[in-house]
Amino acid sequence: MAACGTIYGITAIMLVYAWCNYNYRPIKAKNLVWITLIYISGILWFVGNIASNGHVWATGFWSHCKPLVIWLRVMFCFMFASLIIVRFFALDRVFNQRKPFTTWGSLLVGAIVVVVNVIYCLVNQLVSDSLTVEYRADAIACNVTQEFRIAAIVYQWVQWAGCAVLIYRLRNIQSSFNEFRESIAVFLIAIALLIESTVTYIAYEYYALQLGHRIQKTVTDTIAANAIIWLIIGYPVFMSIFRRREYEKKWIDRLANDSSKTAYKFSSNPNDNTTYAKMNNHDDSVFDASQLNFGANETIRSAGSGDQAEFIDPGSMRTDSTIHGQELHDDENLPIALRTNLHIRRPMLNNPSLFANGYPGRLQNNRRMI
Repeated sequence: MAACGTIYGITAIMLVYAWCNYNYRPIKAKNLVWITLIYISGILWFVGNIASNGHVWATGFWSHCKPLVIWLRVMFCFMFASLIIVRFFALDRVFNQRKPFTTWGSLLVGAIVVVVNVIYCLVNQLVSDSLTVEYRADAIACNVTQEFRIAAIVYQWVQWAGCAVLIYRLRNIQSSFNEFRESIAVFLIAIALLIESTVTYIAYEYYALQLGHRIQKTVTDTIAANAIIWLIIGYPVFMSIFRRREYEKKWIDRLANDSSKTAYKFSSNPNDNTTYAKMNNHDDSVFDASQLNFGANETIRSAGSGDQAEFIDPGSMRTDSTIHGQELHDDENLPIALRTNLHIRRPMLNNPSLFANGYPGRLQNNRRMI
């Protein structure tokens, strides 16, 4: 168990470093809050494994078998998987559906996931101990029934079967964050762990009584859980240590050129922050060009809608009929910029020049059109 604790400790150090460098844009883009929740679920899952896999005598705190197995081992194993699946759903919503996945949206989906898992665990808590988890005084251990294990593994297969649909939908994502390749790797690790758990539960019903099998099961769970977290956040953390500026510049350059620019809002100014998956509230995603602050004197603003823009104050284009107190009677003798008998019309894009057919004559109100 010391080895498993060491693995989680190394991952914790990596996450602490990531939080200390939260404003490093490749790290911030990974949604560090969500990854931290996944890590916490993994830790609690590991604590539940200690009880359910028989690594300690069921005395004192460890004698509360049902809460430890159902509300730690099972609940947070499901939560770990659910949070990863929600991450896949967020990628699908942002990149494929071109819809927003805002803070409120993530909280709503997260709440639904928690409620579903809590309902499953609550039902098992209310079922008789002899059908789920019970404390065996004669063995000073927790006994997990085979029926309970099979029900739990079937529930997980259903979860990851739905995840397979999301993975298929993510196949066309091409962006600087490598979401599809990352998602495929995470999915394959999860499926491999699920197959290993299924074989262990069916072929070795009493694996918790065998030292080698119970260590193998716990270590496998620990390695898989931490490997998934490292796959998501490890590379940008590694690059921030060894190639910080070079990698960030390359990351921004790729992001500006690929299809993900419509889904992420970022700034190329080293002093600015990057917003993760910041989408608008319309059906189509809109890249906020005002975030591309390439320099202090170079700001890009999105253009307004419509074919022709109106002057805010048309009167500001005119001059008074006097200059230095002298009344002007003949506008024809003034420079064009000071005349009052001009009607200025702004040409529309893709239209022929106003002078294509020669200069127009005077209008009825004795004004000229230019």
